[in-house]
Amino acid sequence: MFAFLRERAPAPRTVRSHAHADTEVGDRHAVDNALVQRLASQVSQIGRDAAQARGAIEDTQKLVVSQVESLGQLNQQLEHVQGAQLAIGDATAASVKAVAHARAVAQQVASEVAGIVSVLQQVSTAAADITQIALQTRLVAFNAMVEAKRAGEAGRGFGVVADAVKDLAGRVEVSSKTIMGTLTQLDQRIEAFSQDIRVEPGVEPTRGIHLAFAHVEAGVVRINDAATASRSTCAAVSDKTQHLGQEMQHAMVSLDAAMGCSDRFLNLSEQLIDELAGSGAQTEDTPFIQAVQDGAARIAATFEQALADGRITLADLFDDQYRPIANTHPAQHLTRHVALTDQLLPPIQEPMLGFSDKVVFCIATDRNGYIATHNRKYCHPQRGDLAWDTANSRYRRIFNDRTGLASARNQRPFLLQTYRRDMGGGQYVLLKEASAPIMVAGRHWGGLRFAYKF
Repeated sequence: MFAFLRERAPAPRTVRSHAHADTEVGDRHAVDNALVQRLASQVSQIGRDAAQARGAIEDTQKLVVSQVESLGQLNQQLEHVQGAQLAIGDATAASVKAVAHARAVAQQVASEVAGIVSVLQQVSTAAADITQIALQTRLVAFNAMVEAKRAGEAGRGFGVVADAVKDLAGRVEVSSKTIMGTLTQLDQRIEAFSQDIRVEPGVEPTRGIHLAFAHVEAGVVRINDAATASRSTCAAVSDKTQHLGQEMQHAMVSLDAAMGCSDRFLNLSEQLIDELAGSGAQTEDTPFIQAVQDGAARIAATFEQALADGRITLADLFDDQYRPIANTHPAQHLTRHVALTDQLLPPIQEPMLGFSDKVVFCIATDRNGYIATHNRKYCHPQRGDLAWDTANSRYRRIFNDRTGLASARNQRPFLLQTYRRDMGGGQYVLLKEASAPIMVAGRHWGGLRFAYKF
């Protein structure tokens, strides 16, 4: 890749005139400058590739982290499911016991019903005996009435009693027959109920409550079997997700190492670009470097004039007590110098946007990456749409990422960086950024960031 850096063999010395020598020096200077420009262009492309690679690794890291978190949540849910399945197993075991208990109780009821049937049979026999006695009593009463009529006046009182006994015997007979009829119906119903709850040893139930018990028991067993199988499946899935999580953790370690390599590669390319730009030779970045240095000097002079005019104190200008603005996402903050920067910075920053059609933004940052006043096209109030707000509401925000902090804290004459800018909604743009420090009253206030496209 860097074959053109190899030293060339020196040409043989020859005697030349001064004019010819000056021409040769000029030609050599032009060749050297062209070589530096070509080298700068190639290193710039390397930096672009390195920034893209770093961005791809960073995106992959975010995805892996998200997947690891999702796997952790899945494992927790699987644990809950397994716990629920254990509870189902306990409940089904209790249900089986309850069905067995109910079956035993039903068998006991069947035994009690058999005893009731026996008692009813005894009652029915007694009612039949009463009916027979009532018939005999009526017959006796009838004979007594006949004899009383034969006795004439002397048997009249006896006839009244005999008549009453006959009526009473008739009512007793009717009641006895009613009892017997009721007992017959009750016996039939109890017999049917007894068949429903009675079970013969070694015989599968084909009707009644025991058949229902059998269906319930079979259903409970199926539920328990399904819960057991599901529990085993969940355990297998949990083992696989845990193994996958471990593999992802290993992948994270590898990605961290790759990120470190990409950072070193990107830093190297930036150092090369920086060295080439500072060599005095003209490169494609030279105009942007000069512009940002001039802009930073103008901002420093404007701030110092504001201090001299008493428009702000040094403490307020360097205020870094960032006060959060409620209900903002991404988070926005206020400091004591925002009113001044809103007045002083736009007349310097906005014209620099027209420096080239490649320029994306020009903003002053304090030493912690805080942007009090952004370019007007990025200073729209937030709408509550994260993607839109990320791209269009960039003022009053702290950009303390790698690039933002490097630009904010750089105190060398200039700094060149290559990076991806997050535009929200998964959209990125690849940029170069030239920055220069802003020094106020002998102190480092921050820097001016001048970003442009390749």
